Amino acid sequence: MSTKDQPEALIEQAKDIVINAIGATMDLYGINRSVGNLYGTMLFEDSMTLDEMRQQLQMSKPSMSAGVKRLQEFHIVKQQFTRGSRKQHFVAEKDFFNFFNNFFTQKWSREIEINRDGVYKAISLLDKILDDSQTDDDTKQQATKIKNQLIDTLPYYEWLENLSDAIDSGEIFKYFPIPEPRQPE
Repeated sequence: MSTKDQPEALIEQAKDIVINAIGATMDLYGINRSVGNLYGTMLFEDSMTLDEMRQQLQMSKPSMSAGVKRLQEFHIVKQQFTRGSRKQHFVAEKDFFNFFNNFFTQKWSREIEINRDGVYKAISLLDKILDDSQTDDDTKQQATKIKNQLIDTLPYYEWLENLSDAIDSGEIFKYFPIPEPRQPE
């Protein structure tokens, strides 16, 4: 049996596949891939110090620290007290339903805030055009069309806010229950 077929090497290879997938997935949602790899690495550990993270991921300590702070912003990594250690220890959220709740509801809230604010500011500008008696009919017609388009986007943000609230409160699980865990094979 070659070294790469040893059980320990296969376990590390399996973990690396998942870490890479998590990094790629988080990259899809606007989180730097290296931060996603950091979360994936932490997922397989009870707790880690910045030095341990740096050693495993070959990243600089400032990059590692910034990555941990980013993950803490989403409440998917927490600092953990470890008796007898002066170093900070961090632990990753291992429940993917909690991860989903913490990560996506924050991203959606930010999307809602940014876009809804943009829509209202744009409508305010368009209203100035529509209220101006010196604006020609073609321009008013164009402003009305755009304003109506913007107003039509508002139900989406209301729906997304309701979805986010339902996930945050757990109400969504009445309609989409969490499947029972599969028994290990």
